[in-house]
Amino acid sequence: MPAPSFIRHLAAGLFMVAAFPQLSSALDVAKDGAQVGKWTMDFDAASKLAAEKKLPMLLNFTGSDWCGWCKLMDEAVYSKKEWEDYAAKSLLLVTIDFPQDKTIVPEKYKTRNSRMQQDFGVEGYPTYVLLDSDGKTVIGRLGAGREKTPESFIAEVEKSLQLSPANIEKKAAALGPEKGAAFKAALANVKTVEDEFKAWLQTGPKRTPENDTKFEAFQKRMKEANEAVTAF
Repeated sequence: MPAPSFIRHLAAGLFMVAAFPQLSSALDVAKDGAQVGKWTMDFDAASKLAAEKKLPMLLNFTGSDWCGWCKLMDEAVYSKKEWEDYAAKSLLLVTIDFPQDKTIVPEKYKTRNSRMQQDFGVEGYPTYVLLDSDGKTVIGRLGAGREKTPESFIAEVEKSLQLSPANIEKKAAALGPEKGAAFKAALANVKTVEDEFKAWLQTGPKRTPENDTKFEAFQKRMKEANEAVTAF
């Protein structure tokens, strides 16, 4: 039986630490208060500022002192000037940390962090959750990658932000009633196909010619659904 996804993420993170022991967390994370573009553990302060500034929030679910992929992203993306310059104008940044050294996270945040992990369905680290300015609506989820750069990750964030509720409404209004309705319908179709695909994967389909055909059909439907959205 395959290991649960959390265990697989844990094993991968520990492997990365062993393979790259020189990596360390590159982030300076505040424990209280919030500033645009600066990492903080204070989700409440960040939420308040996000609402005031009408800016999205990026939640970084991490194991800051043990997770190899987390450390890699800290070094390769979040510590770079290009990312810092972008975030300073665009995002509230919140660290939801699960370190081995329990002194890193103040006691007042530990129960909250565990609750947020459950609320957002986080099964491994790092997981990056992009929220709208209300601090609740999930815009997108992003992950780590060995080849990621500040530029490529910024592009991922921007692509997700295009599909925020506010931006969807803005674009739909600009398109006019008829095209706006068609644009929203195309977006709804993307979600429908993705949900159906995820539901099918959760059944644990075995590798058979029939399931290979189903997989290819899902890929084709998702490609066509996304192309329908980008056509507007």
